[in-house]
Amino acid sequence: MNKVITHSLFTDFDIDLFKAGKHFRLYEKLGAHLTEVDGVKGVYFAVWAPTAATVSVVGDFNYWTQDEHQLEVRWDSSGIWEGFIPNIEKGSLYKYKIRSNINGVVTEKADPFSLYCEKPPHTASVVWDLNYDWKDENWMQSRQEHNGLDKPYSVYEVHLGSWKRGENNRFLTYLELAEDLVSYVKETGFTHVEFMPIMEYPYDPSWGYQLTGYFAPTSRFGKPQDFMFLVDKLHQVGIGVILDWVPSHFPDDAHGLGFFDGSHLYEHPDRRKGYHPDWKSLVFNYGRNEVRAFLISNAVFWLQHYHADGLRVDAVASMLYLDYSRKEGEWEANIYGGRENLETISFLKEFNEVIYANFEGVQTIAEESTSFPMVSRPVFSGGLGFGMKWMMGWMHDTLKYFQKETVYRKYHQNELTFSMTYAFSENFMLPFSHDEVVYGKKSIANKMPGDEWQKFANLRLLYGYMFTHPGTKLLFMGCEFGQSDEWNFEKSLDWHLLQYDYHSGIKKVITDLNQFYKSHPALYEKQFDNDGFEWINYSDHQNAVLAYIRKGNVAKENLIIVCNFTQVIREKYRIGIHQKGKLKQVFNSDDKSYGGSGISNPGSLKIEASPYDGRDYSIELTLPPLSVTIYSFE
Repeated sequence: MNKVITHSLFTDFDIDLFKAGKHFRLYEKLGAHLTEVDGVKGVYFAVWAPTAATVSVVGDFNYWTQDEHQLEVRWDSSGIWEGFIPNIEKGSLYKYKIRSNINGVVTEKADPFSLYCEKPPHTASVVWDLNYDWKDENWMQSRQEHNGLDKPYSVYEVHLGSWKRGENNRFLTYLELAEDLVSYVKETGFTHVEFMPIMEYPYDPSWGYQLTGYFAPTSRFGKPQDFMFLVDKLHQVGIGVILDWVPSHFPDDAHGLGFFDGSHLYEHPDRRKGYHPDWKSLVFNYGRNEVRAFLISNAVFWLQHYHADGLRVDAVASMLYLDYSRKEGEWEANIYGGRENLETISFLKEFNEVIYANFEGVQTIAEESTSFPMVSRPVFSGGLGFGMKWMMGWMHDTLKYFQKETVYRKYHQNELTFSMTYAFSENFMLPFSHDEVVYGKKSIANKMPGDEWQKFANLRLLYGYMFTHPGTKLLFMGCEFGQSDEWNFEKSLDWHLLQYDYHSGIKKVITDLNQFYKSHPALYEKQFDNDGFEWINYSDHQNAVLAYIRKGNVAKENLIIVCNFTQVIREKYRIGIHQKGKLKQVFNSDDKSYGGSGISNPGSLKIEASPYDGRDYSIELTLPPLSVTIYSFE
């Protein structure tokens, strides 16, 4: 049997960086690396286990025998164990058998830096490489050249295990998705896909939010290179890729990061900070340098080796507050007596600084549901440094409003207008995400009141309002064709619904809104700027009508938007206009091709020199029932 040969990929500088928490490419050193030593091919292994007494590599190459291949601990107090084992090949299965010097506890762990994992429910790591011939040079170059937030950003959120299933309800592979999903997203016009966590996870009902393989795309759908191929194909047709990233917590599965070397290595040792009561999971120790380096290295890894264009950071609110989901006495205040987790705040700032310093054209997006200030403001000005933040308040208020019968909406118009009081305090993304269509909340379509016609008219109105409200957009899969049932992660979306006119009409609305958003700079050039929005009238509660202007860099390209939130047709409805000339209707959610009634404002619409709404000019329009109509200046 081949014995372990002393070998190292680490320099003294690497170790210094690691100890300081400043090594952000740890995946190049830790983990399993196919290499050659003295003309012999094999694998170099390195793992961080500072309280270990012994560390053995066990696998299919030594019949999982403990102590057959023991690694050597480095002399520099880094806690890193390493060694080269000859003649191990790509595809070999392995784990680390760790005997702690604390009471002799023995753990058997998957490699935290494994590039590939056995298909669940199996839990071994797999020796692998990252070799792949990328063909997305044009996309990557364009991404760098067109950097910034003044771009259209319409995101299709996808759970790969349930977007579409194959025969006998099997998962589609990454390679199959590279055909079906890519063509579908291109057809519907989204600018980006956001994948719910694709890093390896053991438990399907977690939807991927309980990770055990932070550096490995899940093997449920294929090999790592197959996932690269999917990303590559999306890039080749001009679609960006955002990955859900989960630095907030991790499961306590026996093969995972928890109690890794018999000590609280990755999780905080104080259970008040190291255990999440909502998810029954462990919380990272953000104050430990090596843990910070692990997490930031992981973020860098997906951007570097999988060409991801952004990271949506899950559950940021749970990270920021020491008392999150905790009762009195279950948490301890910070050194200033506050509830903020200062170690997390420091970590998130450093994470964002590293990402934006090293990658052009990417975005980090915070799922943060509280009023924590300056989440999407630069670190140098006191912010957390994210590019965008989910606008959870807008989502909840909007859906609450739309679920009301139209006769009562006149009493609740402030639920829609309130968002504009804080819309520019952050760089907001407007999300209708997976969380809104599970656990008895009903699908977005079935939240809408009224008979079938009204339900779908309301849904078209909701999406039209969303796409004309300041902020970037995110829509969960199935919402784009009016999925009727709640999302079920164990089966495909109900694609058969597209044979029905109302559902195909919703898909056409989303397709057209995506194209409209991308082709009208007034909807994106100033989407995070107060100068990009102006109310015409927000106080017509009685008729439940809103009218506003969206503005870009060129005044003549500005758009007038009018929303009628009831099924009553408003004829000769007058709104104020700030200039003379003519308007032309350029979008109508009540169009017959969408399943609407076809009431419209055809031709050129002359603006009158008649003051109204505090403006010198005005115009009379016909407002279709439950509709958004958009007008441009001729």
